[in-house]
Amino acid sequence: MPRHIGIVACSAEGAALCYRTICTEGAALLGPHAHPEVSMHTFPLADYVACLDRGDWHGVGELMLASAEKLASVGAELLICPDNTIHAALPHVAPRLPRPWLHIADAVAAEAVARGHRRLGLTGTRWLVESEVYPQALARHGLQWRRPDPDDREALGRIIMEELVYGVFAPESVARFRDAIARLQAQGCDAVVLGCTEIPLIVDDSNSPLPTLDSTRLLARAALRWAVQGAARGG
Repeated sequence: MPRHIGIVACSAEGAALCYRTICTEGAALLGPHAHPEVSMHTFPLADYVACLDRGDWHGVGELMLASAEKLASVGAELLICPDNTIHAALPHVAPRLPRPWLHIADAVAAEAVARGHRRLGLTGTRWLVESEVYPQALARHGLQWRRPDPDDREALGRIIMEELVYGVFAPESVARFRDAIARLQAQGCDAVVLGCTEIPLIVDDSNSPLPTLDSTRLLARAALRWAVQGAARGG
């Protein structure tokens, strides 16, 4: 039996895309209509945003931990979180996590290395791109990175929090992302991290100036591999 995956969710659109990816792509590994057991828990996004607005990363971590404990209590064996931003709070609670945690930035970095990329542009909320979530993970894999300029950070963050998390996908916002990615390309980046789990809903390889690293689907696929391969080897 494949292992049970627990999703520590934050925003609905990103969590839904992660969940759908696990369920729809599970068939390629397990057979028609099959996928690992999946459980998901989320507190209201407003609870997370309240902590983020006041810089309370300890509070963000406690919310993550509470979700993790609920998931462990119903049998989840691996924990993932399809939200890049709140990974900045993970160090506050990592020693207390009840199950192994697959870090989203490590999943992205491993894929970047496999594809031969060397310097990645970062996109996401202002909280994320100004954090060390990706720089630390990329450095562990020998990768370089570039952050968007301040104007792009503000614009992309606004689009994410005021539009994408509500399922609003405006053509002008797609264009704004494309322009920001082009500026990262001008800085020598050879790929771009879609570092908010909603960004893949409007940006992909078909409209991006750079090859994309879809953090949502990469995390889901890494969890799928763990669930199937870990069960097969008893690890």
